[in-house]
Amino acid sequence: MEQKKKTNKKFIIIISILAIVGVAYGGYKFVHSLSHEETDDAQVEANMNSIIPHVGGYIDKIYVEDNDVVKAGDTLFTIDQRDYLVQLDQAKANLAAAQSQVSVAESSISSSQANANASYAQVSSTFGNIESAKIQLRRATDDYIRYKNLYDNKSITTQQYEQALASKQEAAARLSVLENQQKAVKSQSQAATSQSKVTEKQVAVAEANVQSAQAQVDAAQLNLDYTVVIAPISGQLSSVEMQKGQFVQPGQALFYLVDTQNKWVVANFKETQLSDMKVGQKVGIAIDAFPDAEFEGVISNFSPATGARFSLLPPDNATGNFVKTVQRLPVKINFTNANDAEKLARLRAGMNAEIDVHLN
Repeated sequence: MEQKKKTNKKFIIIISILAIVGVAYGGYKFVHSLSHEETDDAQVEANMNSIIPHVGGYIDKIYVEDNDVVKAGDTLFTIDQRDYLVQLDQAKANLAAAQSQVSVAESSISSSQANANASYAQVSSTFGNIESAKIQLRRATDDYIRYKNLYDNKSITTQQYEQALASKQEAAARLSVLENQQKAVKSQSQAATSQSKVTEKQVAVAEANVQSAQAQVDAAQLNLDYTVVIAPISGQLSSVEMQKGQFVQPGQALFYLVDTQNKWVVANFKETQLSDMKVGQKVGIAIDAFPDAEFEGVISNFSPATGARFSLLPPDNATGNFVKTVQRLPVKINFTNANDAEKLARLRAGMNAEIDVHLN
């Protein structure tokens, strides 16, 4: 009987201890929840740059291996350059031909301008000759009228009269010839001027062809440079699943280069947890892979929409039967400078984390 009482006392003591511990733990969690928000739906993130060639071709050499650490500007692999060298030589030949056309067109301009100037001089010369012929015709006409009056009065001989008439007719004919010559010279001058303008336009076209050819040379040189694929940033490579002789297409994602210098955490909090959270609050971060390490962070920003809105098929509550589901909002958390750099370097993108936001 006494042993039974002792057993009951031990049981009561154990139950009491458990109850006290439970109440204490519950009280602690309640008080803690007043100034903290927690979630285990969080992962470490980092920039992952896809290595994508700008040009296609067969891989010539590979300079890296799986998980290599590289610096910005390091050569990752090269593409066979022979086709692009031929394209560059062809573009340079087209440029040389276009430049020659400019020289020819510029020489034609000098010739056309000389012809136009000569035509202008001929027009001026014929104008002076015509004025002189008009004066001679006027003088011959006056002489003819005077001789005709004398001839009518029988004061001069018929020969003298006919000489005056011939002089008048000769002056008129010479004036007519000079006027016709002036028309011809004017036409030639207009043609020479038109030819000069055409030649100037040909020079402009030739210069435009040079610019186009130069652009083709630049594009060919750029494509040749793109055959050497370099690391855009410093970081660590993923698995390099490629081999020499493999054909790659422009825009084809081959492998990844992960930025190991800049890391952050994205925590997905329930919408009911966000009322007291704001940018700048301190955050305690525990990484599942390193349970003994503690990290410090700060809230950087909040996503503009819930994670469901960025899914392939976002929910549409206006259709079907509505079931209210608590949504989660991604929150970006940056590591502070107070963290140990060596510990941060051990973190990898995708690692799970537990987040404790200090609301006060």
